[in-house]
Amino acid sequence: MNTKLSLYVDPDDIDSPRAILDLIKKQLNLAADVDPEYVIHRKSIDARKKRPRFLLDIEVFSPETLQKKTLFQVNFKSLSPDHRVVIVGAGPAGYFAALELLEQGIRPILLERGKDVTSRRKDIQQIHSKGIVNPHSNYCFGEGGAGAYSDGKLYTRSHKRGDIGKVLSLMVAHGAPEDILIDAHPHIGSNRLPRVVKSIRETILSHGGEIHFESWVTDLIIEGGRVTGVWAEGKGKIPADAVILATGHSARDIFELLDRKNILIEPKPFALGVRVEHPQSLIDRIQYHHSPRHPKLPAASYRLVEQIDGRGVFSFCMCPGGFIVPAATAPGEMVINGMSLAGRDAPFSNSGVVVEVRLEDIDAASEKGPLAAMDFQKKLEQLAFQAGGNGLLAPAQRMTDFAAGKLSSVLPKSSYKPGIVSAPVHELLPEGICRRLQAAFQAFDRKMKGYFTGEALVLAIESRTSSPVRIPRDENTLMHPQVEQLYPCSEGAGYAGGIVSAALDGQRVARRISEIL
Repeated sequence: MNTKLSLYVDPDDIDSPRAILDLIKKQLNLAADVDPEYVIHRKSIDARKKRPRFLLDIEVFSPETLQKKTLFQVNFKSLSPDHRVVIVGAGPAGYFAALELLEQGIRPILLERGKDVTSRRKDIQQIHSKGIVNPHSNYCFGEGGAGAYSDGKLYTRSHKRGDIGKVLSLMVAHGAPEDILIDAHPHIGSNRLPRVVKSIRETILSHGGEIHFESWVTDLIIEGGRVTGVWAEGKGKIPADAVILATGHSARDIFELLDRKNILIEPKPFALGVRVEHPQSLIDRIQYHHSPRHPKLPAASYRLVEQIDGRGVFSFCMCPGGFIVPAATAPGEMVINGMSLAGRDAPFSNSGVVVEVRLEDIDAASEKGPLAAMDFQKKLEQLAFQAGGNGLLAPAQRMTDFAAGKLSSVLPKSSYKPGIVSAPVHELLPEGICRRLQAAFQAFDRKMKGYFTGEALVLAIESRTSSPVRIPRDENTLMHPQVEQLYPCSEGAGYAGGIVSAALDGQRVARRISEIL
């Protein structure tokens, strides 16, 4: 009979199978000459005491029931000559929808506005070195989507949306480290994830799928209330039995296209604020109770949330040992995001700290219609760009000065490579957002003593937390209620947030299409 147990392991012993085995034998009171087989199902960190420990959820197998964890095996079917599905966007939703369609014997045709994941690097470098933003190839657009160069965090709470284990196993099968199968907060890293993305691309192509880069959709072909294909730049007319919109939260041209065609879309609440940067050593000292941290412990992270005057204020996309990067998708915008490499060994930590924005928070006199939240978001990004001196310098302020509403005379160092400039960040945000952030920073300090400090920077603006537009769909068919065979999908449509939940939604939509075709 198999036995499940939880085991605390000292950081000194976490990489020692012998030490872990001895702890198992001690807890189960096994004889000294018995070495049972075991599998670690989950690994997390318990930092509540002065010396942090790893917590392992382990299953111990008896010889007669020994099982080993195996990766999910995919059996791709022969493709039907009668059906083809166009997928707009080659991010996690698009790629995992394509894999699912191939499993069902349906040919996916992926159209990606940006470049392949390797070529994207050149355009990203142009952003850093010259301040040039290619509107089709940047941190948000291109193969792999926004997550490919934004840390590769795989944590999700979307356990009811699909088989998370299948998504993670497919990633491991395509080159991701096996640790993601057991880590409580799995992470690949922006230096490793592109290789995984490229491997998935090769699988799709080798099994009959099509992928076209630098091919952005300019129109939908709708006949008799049914989508029958798309027009794409450089490709012309592409017929399809179904179209999946998996474009991500920054594809404003797609939202505008749908609005022009009178296809129902809706403004959607989202969150907006700043990115906060601390020295990583400070976060380690707060979370692990001493510094430097034990070499076997990862860079410490945090997750904070407060209710301030009826709105949630929370940390978002926390990147321990990471960098702040420019994430604008068009000239004249200032948007920042965070990323980490696999080692998470940079000297800074950063996190978005954002405030819930409801539709009633947007000035109804100047913002109307389905694109109201998007336009509100865009105007604040343009204001931050102007405050940076009409370049990609990020407006920045010491956290204590931001809370006091005064300009910082001197700024500490930052990981943001284009550079920072002292600016009144507190004046760049709507009053309600600024006031709640000021209160939240001091409330966070009560939970993490030392968080509220002049050593921390507040940079503007963190605005692409989720889509400001929802593309409605019927929850039974997953189709748009007005247009048959049009499937809004994932983060850009308002139904996911993050790599894994996006992948799950792509799979779900693909399965529903296979049931109909």
